[in-house]
Amino acid sequence: MIPLAVDATPLQVTWFILIAVLWIGYLVLEGFDYGVGMLIPFLGRNETEKRVIVNTIGPVWDGNEVWLLTAGGATFAAFPGWYATLFSGLYIPLFLILFGLIIRGVSFEYRAKRPETHWRRAFDRMACIGSFLVPLLFGVAFANFVIGLPVEMSTVNPSLHVVTTGTLGLLSPFGLLGGVVLVVLFLFHGANYLALKTKGEVHARARSFSLKVGVLAILGGAVFLLWSNLAYGTGVIGWLLMLLAAAGLVVSWLMGRAGRDGWAFIATAATILFVAVGIFVRMFPAMGFDNTAVPGTPLDITTASSSELTLTIMAVAAGIFVPIVLAYTAWAYWVNRRRISEVNIPTDAPEPAAV
Repeated sequence: MIPLAVDATPLQVTWFILIAVLWIGYLVLEGFDYGVGMLIPFLGRNETEKRVIVNTIGPVWDGNEVWLLTAGGATFAAFPGWYATLFSGLYIPLFLILFGLIIRGVSFEYRAKRPETHWRRAFDRMACIGSFLVPLLFGVAFANFVIGLPVEMSTVNPSLHVVTTGTLGLLSPFGLLGGVVLVVLFLFHGANYLALKTKGEVHARARSFSLKVGVLAILGGAVFLLWSNLAYGTGVIGWLLMLLAAAGLVVSWLMGRAGRDGWAFIATAATILFVAVGIFVRMFPAMGFDNTAVPGTPLDITTASSSELTLTIMAVAAGIFVPIVLAYTAWAYWVNRRRISEVNIPTDAPEPAAV
């Protein structure tokens, strides 16, 4: 990615920041959902324990996904050039992400529809696979945004840009590392959330797993952050965010070891926040694209933007509805703030039939 001299308007910069905020909210909130989804088949030893694990995210997982939908809609409306260029060459990765989201959502909605053991195990595996596939692909994608996706002018329409790399081109060592690290980080985040939200055997297993996967998150995160800043750094800001993210991982592990589940969860959330902020700082103003091969008009927040009128209307709508969404989200978490265990699962609920 090459430096760009950008004469962006305040609204264009504001909407880039707002889209970054939406993505950060999605990664922080849905991050523990993905971690919990991956852990359902492994930390739940019987149906009651698996129901405890599912119930920790049951009231919030679909609401957390709204952040992704809003981020995609805001990108389409505020920066249609950004949206269109991503879809020009990344259909397969985006289709796989959609597939992972679908099977994950279906698994939560349908696992309790029938009592047979094989039925529920199948949907638990679907939840695990979907919760693994989505962060893996997003991690690869964001790592490639750090590198800069190569683009060039379209031969069909010279006013449009297209991504020139294919799906296999995304799977560079750095891209794969980004995917694996995000999966491990979400596992750490999800285990901390389970430890915070449960009691009894599930809590003990979640805390034990968190301490183990936390070591991998610290080591993998250190490699990714150092590589990112040494090869594609953004100067002092990048190094500061890297140190804050690394500190968050270490603090989370230490707090988990001390039994401070709340602080451990907050620290992993802060880590995700600092890493995501660093990525979006790197993406500004070229939005994660490498314009080296683009003669004339590069792709950045000015050339990919909607009109000022559109951005103004969107700003008014956001000013009205975003506080409402935040208030509802805070209320939902407050209502479901207590820990749960096997004793909270109704005893009159039929156990699954063995097959």
